[in-house]
Amino acid sequence: MNIKYDDKLEKFPKEAFMHDLIQWFKAEQRELPWREDKDPYKIWVSEIMLQQTRVDTVIPYFKNFIEQFPDIKALAEAEEQKVLKSWEGLGYYSRARNLHSAVKEVNEKYEGKVPDEPKEISSLKGVGPYTAGAILSIAYGLPEPAVDGNVMRVLSRILSIWDDIAKASTRKVFEDAVRVLISKEDPSSFNQALMELGALICTPTSPSCLLCPVREHCQGFYDGVQNDLPVKTKNKKQRQVQIAAVVLEDEAGRVLIHKRPESGLLANLWEFPNAEVLPPHDLEKEQLKEAIKNEYEAEVKMDEMIGQIEHVFSHLTWNINVYKGKLLSIKKEKSDLKLVTMEEIQHYPFSVSHQKILKQHNESKEL
Repeated sequence: MNIKYDDKLEKFPKEAFMHDLIQWFKAEQRELPWREDKDPYKIWVSEIMLQQTRVDTVIPYFKNFIEQFPDIKALAEAEEQKVLKSWEGLGYYSRARNLHSAVKEVNEKYEGKVPDEPKEISSLKGVGPYTAGAILSIAYGLPEPAVDGNVMRVLSRILSIWDDIAKASTRKVFEDAVRVLISKEDPSSFNQALMELGALICTPTSPSCLLCPVREHCQGFYDGVQNDLPVKTKNKKQRQVQIAAVVLEDEAGRVLIHKRPESGLLANLWEFPNAEVLPPHDLEKEQLKEAIKNEYEAEVKMDEMIGQIEHVFSHLTWNINVYKGKLLSIKKEKSDLKLVTMEEIQHYPFSVSHQKILKQHNESKEL
C-alpha cells in the first residue's frame, strides 16, 4: 500500500466496516441469474459480459448465452460465428473471442475446470486482474481483490484516496487496500458487496449517502468531498470518422455482405460494403463506388441515401451515411464475401451499427 495510506488503513475500523457492508449485501442484494449458484464458468461469463456494459443489458444476453452454451465443453466446441451471433448487439466483441479462446484452453489444459490458482487463471486470454479476482473470490472463496471502476470509486470516497484512477498504476493502491480490508471468512460477499454498493448507492454522480450502510466509516462523506471523488482525468477527444455504407441488392433480391478481418476492430463480424470517405459530401457516393470496385471487384449502381447513423466507440465515432444500391456484377463470392437472402442474413453476426443499417434498409422498402 502507498505509504501515505498505510496509516489511514491502520486506524480504519476494518471489522465494523466489513460487518456493516456484508450484512447490507446479504439483505439487499439484487437477484441476478449468475448469483443463483457459484459456478465459476457462469461467473466468468457474467464478468466478461459486464465489462463496460449495464447489468440490465447483460441479463437477457447472459440467459441466452448459458442456454446455448451451458458449460465449458459446450462453449469450447462451438463455432466462433455462433458465439459471435449470440453476442450480437452486446458490443466489445473481442470479449467474446477472448472468452471463446480461453474456454478452449480450459477445456484442453485443465479438463474443463476453471483454474482456482491466481497464476493459472490470470494466464487465460482476456482474464485481467479484476476478472481473475472476481472468479477466485466469488466462486472459490479466495481472499483476492476484484478492483474495477465501481470499487475504485467506492474506496476512493471511503478512504479519501486522491490518486487519479485513470492511471494504470493507481489500481495497485486499491488492490492493496482491498487485501487489507477483505473478509477472510467471506471474500465472496465482501467483493460483491463493494460492487453492489457502487452500482446502487455510491454512484458516479449524486451518491445516495443517506442510504449508505457504511456512511459512518466514510471519510469522503465526513469531509463533504464525496462528489469530488474519485479523481479521474478525462480521455483524449474521440476521432471522428466519416463513412459511407450501402446495402446492395442483386436481381434476385440477395444482398452483398462482407466479413471483417480476423483482428482489429469488430473482428470476424459481418458488414455491408462501406468505406471511409472524405468531403465534400456530394462525392462520397463515387468514393464508395470506387472502393467497392477495388476491394470486391464488383460493379454497382448507387441510389439515394436512406439514413444516417452515429456509432460511438471508446476512442472514435463513426458517422455513417447509409445508401441503397444495385449490384450489377461481381467477379466471385469468397469465404468473406457472400450474397445472401434476407432469411439467410439472420444467421450472420453483425455489429450494432450494421444491424441499424439493415433496419433502415428494410424500413425504406416498406415506404
